[in-house]
Amino acid sequence: MASLVPPPRPSPASDDCAQWYVRELGWATAGTSPLRLLTGLRFDVLELPAAAGQAALRRIGRTGPVAMTRRRMWLLVAAGSADELPGLLDWLEWGGIALDLSAIGPGGHIAAPVPPGGGAAGSPGAAFWLRPPGSHQEVSLPALGGLGSRGGDAPDLVRLVDAAATECHRARLAHVRAHLPTHRPTGQPLAFS
Repeated sequence: MASLVPPPRPSPASDDCAQWYVRELGWATAGTSPLRLLTGLRFDVLELPAAAGQAALRRIGRTGPVAMTRRRMWLLVAAGSADELPGLLDWLEWGGIALDLSAIGPGGHIAAPVPPGGGAAGSPGAAFWLRPPGSHQEVSLPALGGLGSRGGDAPDLVRLVDAAATECHRARLAHVRAHLPTHRPTGQPLAFS
């Protein structure tokens, strides 16, 4: 007869984290270890490499909340923005170009960073807030004009996506350049047309 093992109980720290997200921000969470923030309800997420995200943030300045891990960055944007990303990339003439830029919308999630002022930062490589959310932050999440931008106060989703795509492309080109041979093979004449 197999013994039944009870499921692990959430730690008080993860329970406090979940309660903070629900109580302070009204954001839905799932799981306990790791705690996840559900996307597509109060916000969507643009995900890109951390280095490209850092460069994009230097270019555009004001955004909504930004979370990151050692390698990835998550830019929180207005709910519904994930559906707009493919068309927006086409309109900005980035369509068809391989970019390490994606959107997470309904049915998705991101790892929940420790809330601001929440004490322990978590394990190495864990998510953290680079630009933490404030109470009811979704009012100022980057959005297209028709996606809930209130009074022109929200950062512009078009500028954010264009800067993110540009920096993802630059990072990809730099990676390719770094792996190109540094010298031309000898013994073969150059061909000119």
